[in-house]
Amino acid sequence: MISANAVITGSHDNGEVARSIVIAIAASYAALDLAGRATVASGRARVWWLTSAAIAMGIGIWEMHFKGLLAFRLPIPVAYHWPTVFASFGVAVVASGIALLIVSRQEMGPVQLWTSSFILGSGISALNYMDLAAMRLAALCRFDPRIVILSIVIAIVFSFAALALAFGLRADTRDMPGRRIASAIVMGAAISLMHYTGMASATFIASPVVPDLSHTVSISPLANFGVALITLLVLSAALVTSSADRRAKAEARRVNESLEQRVAERTQELEVVNQALRKEILERELAEKALRESEDRLWLVIDTIPQQIWSGPPDGSLDFWNAQLRSYVGLTQEELQGEGWQSVLCPEDRERVLRAWHKSVSDGLPFEQEGRNRGADGQYRWFLVRGVPQRDSAGRIVKWHGTNTDIEDRKWAEEGLRKQKEVFQKIFENIPVMIACFGQDGHLELANPEWERTIGWTVGEIREQNLDIFVELFPDPQYRQMARDYAAAPAGAHTDFKVRVRDGRVIDMAADVVHLSDGSRLGIGKDMTEQKRIDAALQETQDKLAHVTRVIAMGELAAAIAHEVNQPLAAIVTNADFCLRQFASATPNSDKLRAAISEIVNDGVRASAVIARIRSLLQKSVPERVAVDVNQIIRDVIMLLRGELIRNRVSSKLGLDLDLPRVSGDRVQLQQVVINLIMNSIEAMRSLAHRPRELLINSNTGHNEVLIQVQDSGGGFDPHQAEQIFEPFFTTKSEGIGMGLSISRSIVESHGGRLWAEQGPVGALFQFTLPTE
Repeated sequence: MISANAVITGSHDNGEVARSIVIAIAASYAALDLAGRATVASGRARVWWLTSAAIAMGIGIWEMHFKGLLAFRLPIPVAYHWPTVFASFGVAVVASGIALLIVSRQEMGPVQLWTSSFILGSGISALNYMDLAAMRLAALCRFDPRIVILSIVIAIVFSFAALALAFGLRADTRDMPGRRIASAIVMGAAISLMHYTGMASATFIASPVVPDLSHTVSISPLANFGVALITLLVLSAALVTSSADRRAKAEARRVNESLEQRVAERTQELEVVNQALRKEILERELAEKALRESEDRLWLVIDTIPQQIWSGPPDGSLDFWNAQLRSYVGLTQEELQGEGWQSVLCPEDRERVLRAWHKSVSDGLPFEQEGRNRGADGQYRWFLVRGVPQRDSAGRIVKWHGTNTDIEDRKWAEEGLRKQKEVFQKIFENIPVMIACFGQDGHLELANPEWERTIGWTVGEIREQNLDIFVELFPDPQYRQMARDYAAAPAGAHTDFKVRVRDGRVIDMAADVVHLSDGSRLGIGKDMTEQKRIDAALQETQDKLAHVTRVIAMGELAAAIAHEVNQPLAAIVTNADFCLRQFASATPNSDKLRAAISEIVNDGVRASAVIARIRSLLQKSVPERVAVDVNQIIRDVIMLLRGELIRNRVSSKLGLDLDLPRVSGDRVQLQQVVINLIMNSIEAMRSLAHRPRELLINSNTGHNEVLIQVQDSGGGFDPHQAEQIFEPFFTTKSEGIGMGLSISRSIVESHGGRLWAEQGPVGALFQFTLPTE
């Protein structure tokens, strides 16, 4: 006795389970085999095979599920509502028919395969749960939704696999029993696995309610066996039918193939005869057509090819000109006949070209000449004319064929190249610069006459004696290696070398290296020995002239110098006289004596400084470049010229940059520049009466340089003379020699700077720059 609401535990009969799986596999095999016949059938035959396959599949699915239900044993009586059971059979048949209809079509893709799998899997699932719903027993059935979903997914996925295996190759599945067996096993597994998974989702709970047993039947073991037997018989009949149809069609196919083979043999015999006749006719037609097309293509090519073509008989006259030639000369075929073609020849070339043409015709040799032909526009262009005689079997000339090739651009290019080569050759031979070409291996290959004249060796002597010219030119190994490194550097720059020439002299040479595209190098040099001697002499002359200028300037400043020296000397004499009077008195004042003696010392130092500055300006010595303070130079010059400024009633104002960097220069030369500019400013303001005489000196820091400005309030200068005033011996002073500004510019430029003049707001503005140290 089972208590109400208790879970009823059931069990499976393993034998029944095995038989249910066998039925599922057998039904799947029969259905897939029948459906496979439908893939190549059409019309009523296709409907018959699909219907048979759907019924076989439906019976198999239904019998497997029903037999699976009967294999499940419960400890309570179970009856089955037969209308529901038959309805589930109908669902199985319909779902199988629709699925097999989709996958048995001539074309099938992933969408069709998944659709049929979904329909078949859904039908299997629906049949399973309809059969469970057909059970009538004193218990309630509860389902686990997760396992239900899993059973449906299993049915769809396994159906997809089985259908893909069975119908993936379409008509080929008819002759692949192994593939059908695999598909049947997968499909049978899908049906069985779905059923028993669905059974696992069901839980039976005892209920006191008496079940409704109307329209129900109880299945006895004998009835169960009978249903299974009937199912197997039906499936066997379907397989036998399919096999018989397969064998019948195979026999019919064999008979048809034999008949077709005999017909083909007779047809082939006739075809051989006809083929030979047709081939002969076709070959003749093709030959004639090919000949016509070949002639058409030949004339088309002759007339459209961008080349002037002509031909003529053996006597040397011409009878054909292609469209390109006629278009260029602007004459018709008739106008060119006979000797008409000779009218296009340039009169200057006609005799030469015709003489060569007649000689070729008489000798039977190819013709080639360059000449000018007149175009339709009246202009002449250069052409390369070639003619070739054609060789019959007897060696007689039967035809002349020729071409005219436009070489106008090439002639111009050749002429330009010739002129360019001539110009370069003249430059190479006559330029007063040494030029030598070195190969990739560093050996001398070519040198111009200037190189051979300067160095002393010719290229022939170097090659003949196998000289290493670097060893001859640079005896010192370290200096030689430096020269080699310079020559081999990727990008040569300008440099200077000392070179030993053939007669033993050592010359100064300025050199540049140019790299060529083939890896060779051009060495370009110039003998700078004489130039450096001239530059040194010029520098010495400029230094002497600068010294003379300084002496002249000191002569002009003699009064100011005397004033500068007399002031401290007068103070010394006054203080010394005071000291003597103090010593002569009975009670000398020691404090006053000490103060007077201190002033004597200070005045002596000041007088000595004045004399030292004058001496440094007058002293002739080698320029010495050191780090100098430009502001201090300006202050020293102002101190030196203080008397001159006072005497000419000129007020000076300094605007000096206290952070001015030092520059590398010669102190005396830079003092001379500042003195010249200030003295010029004083001279410009001597006649000034209507406004103050003001001198403004500024110093500023620029980009890697310092700027010094000297501004006066004089009458200025003519702007057109802004550059002329720096020329030697140009002066606007009645007593000037015109060298001050010229020497000043030379000094500034030798320091790497520049000096120029501008018309200021009032008076003249002189400015110069010096590079910072």
